[in-house]
Amino acid sequence: MAHKMQTKQQQNKAQALLSLHSGDELLILPNIWNPIGARILAAKGYPAVATASAAISTALGYLDGEKIERATMIEMIARIAHSVEVPVTADIEAGYGADIAELQETIRQVLDAGAVGINLEDSLVEGEPLRPVAEQCERIAAVRQVASKQGIPLVINARVDTFVTSALANKEERIADTVARAEAYAAAGADCIYPMGPGDRATLQTLRAAISTPLNVLVTPAAEPLQALQEIGINRVSFGPFILRSCLSKFAAIADELQGLGSYDCFTKSMFSREEAANFLREEPE
Repeated sequence: MAHKMQTKQQQNKAQALLSLHSGDELLILPNIWNPIGARILAAKGYPAVATASAAISTALGYLDGEKIERATMIEMIARIAHSVEVPVTADIEAGYGADIAELQETIRQVLDAGAVGINLEDSLVEGEPLRPVAEQCERIAAVRQVASKQGIPLVINARVDTFVTSALANKEERIADTVARAEAYAAAGADCIYPMGPGDRATLQTLRAAISTPLNVLVTPAAEPLQALQEIGINRVSFGPFILRSCLSKFAAIADELQGLGSYDCFTKSMFSREEAANFLREEPE
């Protein structure tokens, strides 16, 4: 009975997450790397939270690119998913599996951890040629098969890395390849397409006109403002590791100030009180 109830809860969360990809409102996902970040967003009314693999890896002291063990990533996903009632979508990079069997095992573990969405990228090595379309479609279909078998309508956000690979010569080729991959990935079972890189209006308008699937955009300092992205028809925005890096910059500045015998103002002026922090904490482990 408990298992059936948990499955039903995950089904509801997955359906809620998918519904957030349609309509006129932009789904804003300030990517988090720990439970308290998830709780802060949920308390502020965000309807879903998303992890960022690079943020989690950085917080643990490692480079991105599946440099931490799958078990470590799954543990972090589980801690985050169990910390909030809203849907959690997890960045699992390329799936922590060179073959289909290993990829499917990753998905089983992600679902057992409580996540209801994933990012799955088509890069093999950063900057190098991408996985062949047919191979990536097979992987997406395998993910969908596992999720369907467990009764969870997992939201698959298929990352397309055509704008960050050196294998394509120009912008026109990148756009064409992105559109072709988007169509193939959607047919294989993807719910949302995540073209990594472009944030300018012209490129996004072209992609929006050519791709019927919901679109996810990475917000960089050069990206169009959120209001403009919503007007273009973008459905979802991610921030990757940028919010964590902003926090790290502030920590480094505090360290520099204190090392120079500076003022305590560097950390006390914008510090949560004990009571404010306690609003997002639990007394006992689950």
